[in-house]
Amino acid sequence: MKASDVSTFFAQPGELDPEDYLELDYLFECHGDPRSAAAALCSEQSTGQWHRVGVDEDLRPRFAAKVLALSVEGQLPAPSCPTTEQVTGEVSVCRITIAHPHGNFGPRIPNLLSAAMGEGVYFVPDIPLIKLLDLRLPTTYLAGFEGPKFGIDGIRDLLQVYDRPIVFGVVKPNIGLPPEPLAELGYQGWLGGLDVVKDDEMLADTAWCPLGRRSALLGEARRQAEVETGVRKGYLANVTDEVDRLCALHDLAVGNGANLLLVNTMTVGLSAVRLLRRHTRVPLIGHFAFIAAASRLPCYGVHTRVINKLQRLAGLDGVIMPGFGKRMGMDEAEVLDGVAACLDPMGAIPRSLPIPGGSEWAGTLEGIYRRIGGVDFGFIPGRGVFGHPMGPGAGAISVRRAWDAIRAGVSLEVQARSSPELRMAIDTFGGGG
Repeated sequence: MKASDVSTFFAQPGELDPEDYLELDYLFECHGDPRSAAAALCSEQSTGQWHRVGVDEDLRPRFAAKVLALSVEGQLPAPSCPTTEQVTGEVSVCRITIAHPHGNFGPRIPNLLSAAMGEGVYFVPDIPLIKLLDLRLPTTYLAGFEGPKFGIDGIRDLLQVYDRPIVFGVVKPNIGLPPEPLAELGYQGWLGGLDVVKDDEMLADTAWCPLGRRSALLGEARRQAEVETGVRKGYLANVTDEVDRLCALHDLAVGNGANLLLVNTMTVGLSAVRLLRRHTRVPLIGHFAFIAAASRLPCYGVHTRVINKLQRLAGLDGVIMPGFGKRMGMDEAEVLDGVAACLDPMGAIPRSLPIPGGSEWAGTLEGIYRRIGGVDFGFIPGRGVFGHPMGPGAGAISVRRAWDAIRAGVSLEVQARSSPELRMAIDTFGGGG
């Protein structure tokens, strides 16, 4: 890019109407002049070639992305991780905020992704490594989206749970059970105090556990558990499949008694989630399968906070995300960023229920509660309930007793004196999370 053209991709504060642009924060490593690289990044993701040969026109005033802020954080002797591009020599590490005119793509998630994390971002000359760290959406853009149909408030109304975290339980083993024992395990978990029994994200509409039979048995078990306990219960059925089957599987599962649905967001696609949101009669919960493939490298890909914001935008009422502790290998600040993406104000878009998870058991509940600083989250043990030596009912009881301890301001050890289920959980899972 000619030096005279570089400045045309920079904007000063106050020059742009913030309602006409969304803001994108990137971290990138580049060869050569960072300003030239930043201008190329803006050009590649918006106008590209901005006029036809021999025609007196300039598309940049209307369509160009613009640099709002650029800082050079340091120099490295080589890119921080190997790349397919053959590059040698020193690189500059830069942070950039870009204003991108949302009129270029409108309120369409596939087109938004094509601009913010498409070819024009990850194939910019002289930028071998780049990561999208955050995006901020103006109210004019958010107005084109419905967001969650139920949100946190709708999930709480469904379950009649208002003063504590929502307790989920992931039936284990993951995909190795036929519907009959699966339903029995779920039933025991509900009787012990689970609010929601969840299909594992790997459990599809399979020959050994077809969704029709599974949802019928678990739907009936859910209703029976409600009669016996006198409290509302939820069955979260996994409908992840090919896009053209999602609505039919919704109808099948919901007709059989599933009152929440699980979908693996990134494997079916955000646009498919938005389609299902418009069809659904029950809350939708997203799972983080495939997200790590795009987010784990600190120098490349997309930050999980961005994916969580987009899941909320697409209409998920709850978002299961990699949680605290050793199991998921997540930095605590990144988990909290994901929680904030679900809870922080986003125009008129309702809040989604954040559900951080990974090897949870009764002993990890307090840590999550303290970190989040409130009760608006889902707690989602698997083995901590369904691997409890005294059975799923006892596993669920141990979690509920752990919440009693938090509410009473006493330690787990003190609470366990009157709860053999919690005592066994401590002896079995102690130190986990």
